[in-house]
Amino acid sequence: MKKIFSVLIILLSAIILFPGATFAKASSNPEITAKSAYLADFESGTEIFSKNPKERLTIASMTKIMLLNLCFEKIENGELSFDEEITVSKNASGMGGSQVFLDANKNYKAFDLIKSIAVASANDASVAMAERLYGSEENCVEAMNEKCSEWGLNDTLFSNCTGLPKPTQYSCAKDVAYMLKKLVSHEDYFKVSTIWMDEIKHDGGRVTGINNTNKLIRFYDGCDGGKTGYTAESGFCLAATAKRGSMRLISVIIKASDGKTRFAEASNLFNYGFDNYCSKMVIDKTNPMDISVEVNKGKEGSVKIIPEENVFIFSARNLKDNVTIDFIPTEKITAPIKRGDIVGTLTVYKDNVEYAKVNALSTEDVDKKIYFDYIKDIGSKWKTF
Repeated sequence: MKKIFSVLIILLSAIILFPGATFAKASSNPEITAKSAYLADFESGTEIFSKNPKERLTIASMTKIMLLNLCFEKIENGELSFDEEITVSKNASGMGGSQVFLDANKNYKAFDLIKSIAVASANDASVAMAERLYGSEENCVEAMNEKCSEWGLNDTLFSNCTGLPKPTQYSCAKDVAYMLKKLVSHEDYFKVSTIWMDEIKHDGGRVTGINNTNKLIRFYDGCDGGKTGYTAESGFCLAATAKRGSMRLISVIIKASDGKTRFAEASNLFNYGFDNYCSKMVIDKTNPMDISVEVNKGKEGSVKIIPEENVFIFSARNLKDNVTIDFIPTEKITAPIKRGDIVGTLTVYKDNVEYAKVNALSTEDVDKKIYFDYIKDIGSKWKTF
């Protein structure tokens, strides 16, 4: 297939990437006292900083990140709705540790249970959702481990859905970062992740107040999600995400000495990332590109294209990057075609290395020519003589 379009973009500096921005002095590597830490760019998955990123450690309630992934997958697949009434079992209501004191054999909306997990790290709500989704906590754990295999998380093994101490349960900072990346990809997650204070209502007028265990939601600019964890074995843990401008970062802290340290060191990781790196959208899925693709046997001879997905380039500040975008049309595009049909491929190269590839879509419908269209074409040609 013939390449019919190529453009070279020079990403030079933070001033180009963020109009009006000023150069921040590059901060030095953050000092991390926690046992393990990880910082990565959300869009590209690029590692920015790490400390013992693959060391297998217990992660306490950060285990619930995987459970939440399964909840939001079920919602997106139409197998669960926020409004569904879920009956809480005696087993679920009796879970110890962090809880919202659910009543056994009473109904709660799925939204309130998911909110309790994301905001208050509630173990009773976690088991209630596990039983609703898979029939039992054991079956849910099996699904969680299957998801690890699917995602290539080879340094993670779950034994329960809560993170309560149990043998043969571990993960690592890099795997936790990936789990949070997947969770953040669910838009509905942000309906619960940014709640600071709320309450759970029970039958009979009883109310349980909840407060977000992730303090960065309120105290760090741009933080809009994450999950804490603590046991005596795991120490103080935190996986968090923050977004500024077009760049979202994921940070993980495992086994900090105390709660204050985990929040401070996660903040230091974010500061390091935002100070030293930037992100630029080089392909915008909302804007048609000035490229025409020939359409055979169509009432219109060509059609414009629009990217199927956005593409961002992640880069260190003050570093010049050469970015090339190539377009290759699908071989022999023939009418009829519909708006949104794939008509080619856009490939992004960073410093001559393939960085991303997205489909190019038709911006409009093109009907197939009929007999009278061919007659009309012949007539128009005769007029030129």
